[in-house]
Formats: sequence, C-alpha cells, structure tokens
Amino acid sequence: MSQLTQKLSLLTAFSIFVPISLRAQVQTEVPPVIPGAKPVVVEHIKVHGSVLEGNLEKDAVDRDVFVFLPPSYAKDTQRRYPVVYALHGYSIGAEQWTHEIHVPQTIEGAFFAGSKEMIVVLPDSKTVHNGSMYSSSVTTGDFEAFISHDLVTYIDEHYRTLPKRTSRGLVGHSMGGYGATRIGMKRSDVFGSLYIMSPCCLSAREAGPAELAKTLESVKTPEDSAKLPFFARAQLATAAAWSPNPSNPPLFLDLPTKDGAVQPTILAKWAANAPLAFIDQYIGNLRQYRAISIDVGDQDGLRVDTGKLHEVLDKYSIAHGFEIYHGTHTSAVADRFQNHVLPFFSKNLCFDTTCP
Repeated sequence: MSQLTQKLSLLTAFSIFVPISLRAQVQTEVPPVIPGAKPVVVEHIKVHGSVLEGNLEKDAVDRDVFVFLPPSYAKDTQRRYPVVYALHGYSIGAEQWTHEIHVPQTIEGAFFAGSKEMIVVLPDSKTVHNGSMYSSSVTTGDFEAFISHDLVTYIDEHYRTLPKRTSRGLVGHSMGGYGATRIGMKRSDVFGSLYIMSPCCLSAREAGPAELAKTLESVKTPEDSAKLPFFARAQLATAAAWSPNPSNPPLFLDLPTKDGAVQPTILAKWAANAPLAFIDQYIGNLRQYRAISIDVGDQDGLRVDTGKLHEVLDKYSIAHGFEIYHGTHTSAVADRFQNHVLPFFSKNLCFDTTCP
C-alpha cells in the first residue's frame, strides 16, 4: 500500500474525529424548543469504576455521569423506569456530549412528542489521550466492563429502574457508536435494545504515514500527547486501548511502528478489535436483542463501513433498522437523538414489571 493510500485510509477511518477537533462544539441541527414540554431533572454524579482501578495511565476511576430523570420521577415514587445509556464520541467527555445532543431539551421534546418516560444516562470515558474506545485495557482500564457492569449496577442501586436487560437500552455516536457496537455484541445479557449512530472504527486500520509514525514515537509524556495534532493523538488513544503494554513505560502501549518499521503483530491486535472482523463470533448474542437500529449521514465518511455492518446483519437475517439520512457526521445528531433514538427505545424497551 502506498504512503498516500495509507494516509487517505486513515483519514477516512478518523473522519469522525476531525470536525470535533476543530470546533469547541459541533454544528448540529437542533430541534426547536417546545413550549409546554415538562422539564426533566438533571443530576451530575460520580460513579466509581472498580474495573478502572490500577489503570496505568492513572485515568480517573471516579467518572462523571449525567443522569436525566423524567418529569414524573419525583412525584410518582412507586414507579420504575427503563434506562438508556448514551455513549459519547472521541475527544469529548460527558459534559460536552450533553451540549452536542442538546439535552435535556431533546429529551423533553421527545417526551412531549409521545415517547414514554425513561431515565437517560450519559457516562464519561475521556482518557489521557482523549478517548477509551470503550475497550478493555490495563493501560486505560476496562471501560467495556465499566459501562456494562459498574455503571449499570450503580444506576440500578441508586435509582428506581427496571433492573433487567429488556428495560435497558444502549446507544452511542461516533466512538460511542463503536462502543455501542462492541459492548452490544458482547453484552446482550445486560442490554435489550441497541441503537448505533455513525459508528467509527469498524474496520482494521493501517499504521499510517512515516511522518505520523515519527511523531508518535517521539511522545514520552501525557503533556507531549496534549500538544499533538488531533489525528496523531487519536492514534495514541487507539494504541492505549488495543495494544497496551505494561512493560513499556512511560505510555504503556505499543505503536504500530517501531523505529519507523511497521509492526505486523501490533496491527493484528488492532484488527482484532474491529467489529467487522469479530462480529461473526457474536451472532447468537445479536439475535437476543428485541430491536437494533443503525443510522449514518449520506455525507459521513463512515457511511461505507456502517453500510457493511448493516449488510452483515442482513446476511445473518438479524432484524434491524438501517437509515442513511441527509447530513454529515455531526449535522443531525441532536435531531436524531430526539426524533429517532428516544422514540426507538420508547417502542422497544420494556416499561413494566411483567416483561421477561
């Protein structure tokens, strides 16, 4: 593969990240405020991640989490609610995620328009290199288990939830879409409905051009990482998540190049974390979902791989929705959340104690 082809391939894989890196807040179509919509209650809490303890990056173990409680929650004290867990993308944390999908406004709008009331939870997974990839790594900690176990357990213990898989939904956008895909495939015992928005990182990646390799190999501290161009920093996040190495300080990761030479064993580890490579192992799990939906913009660089995910589900005759809507990677995320994501979960989650 030529150096130019490698670079173009990588830029396509990370096209999701570039707009976010250039702006403090992405440009997205925001549904209008609905007069008379009942307000939801926002709680900003910390959730301890036991599975994050001892991570070599020393990323926070007590994670920021935003919990949105429906209008009836405070008054109807005997009522229990399903929960939707919404995962943010790369380079942002939970707080910026709230701004990008314009919650609580979009949640209130969805309820006003007829979606059943549910609890919505936005956890933070930002790391030293700006993103955990929702993966399991001694370097970053096990964010896969944090989302599917520690966080779910905490929410069930502290809020009036319906504590069963059929009453839990998982959704994510971008890196969060990757996380929803990855965790969704593995943990159908925890979640019952799945919505994947513009997922990144579905296919195996290349090492990148020589100048990128040289830049990454020069990084020795988190401070060095913070000074990197956006794309280079995303590569470090990938390495921390998918090729950790506890014997390789100070960053405790292996890069796909060493002294400028490509390391096939490291690229093989990265390929092993590509959902399009491992999806065939989890078909049985995917069949357990009550509903699955996928969407992506027609101007999104991730449209092709997202279409491949749809084709795999079709090949295995797994019922799911798939929509290519008009827009870029970020232009419709708030509208999609209000008018598509929450109505999807309203239709497909279990809202009472009689569901299995």
